[in-house]
Amino acid sequence: MSKDILGHALLDFQKGRYFEDIKTFSSLEEEDVIPLPYLFRTFDEMPLLEKKALQLCQGSVLDVGAGAGSHSLYLQKKGFEVTALDASQGAIETCRLRGIQHTAQTTIETFSGKKYDTLLLLMNGIGLAGTLQNLGDFLAHLKKLLRPGGQLILDSSNIIYMFEEEVAGDDHDALATSESYYGEVAFTMCYEGVQSEPFSWLYVDFETLSKVAKQQNLSCELICKGEHYDYLARLRAL
Repeated sequence: MSKDILGHALLDFQKGRYFEDIKTFSSLEEEDVIPLPYLFRTFDEMPLLEKKALQLCQGSVLDVGAGAGSHSLYLQKKGFEVTALDASQGAIETCRLRGIQHTAQTTIETFSGKKYDTLLLLMNGIGLAGTLQNLGDFLAHLKKLLRPGGQLILDSSNIIYMFEEEVAGDDHDALATSESYYGEVAFTMCYEGVQSEPFSWLYVDFETLSKVAKQQNLSCELICKGEHYDYLARLRAL
């Protein structure tokens, strides 16, 4: 088994070999699981923020970090021209097996050559930026992939609640001025006894996202809030 942990697990589930879920370990000293059936959810099974995001899609769509392709599959069935993009070979093979017509196996950072009306980054897809320091350049690259009048739709979470003992309320200034932004988390994944290399993931609060977006000449609109510190945002070129 290669280090494509996610892809291997997705293909197993797609082919009817479901025996365990993906385990995750983070620098927040938390152990969790990613239930594989959840990655194959239907529209009716999606949380409100995801449903709203899909309803906001317009024109041609690039589904960034598509995973098993549940969002792409829904949009394709609705008649959208959608491309499922993922760096995982197994994820893209899963998307193809599920009937998704247009796919791209690559990282979003190296993807270019075509522009879209909607870029979709769900399940905290903005986390691909890795760190707050990289967020500006990451948004600048995404902006180049937008057609005139295009939109970038994403969800993320303000994980300040995980530091309630360190700061009071929603005031994250104390943590934001520390050596690294509190939303920067290191993860590893484990499946069938094989563990991935650590990778960086970013959770960004809406206020910080808005500031960085403005620096890249992007508007940042809060569409709605979720039930647990999460939110849905839409960015457009100014």
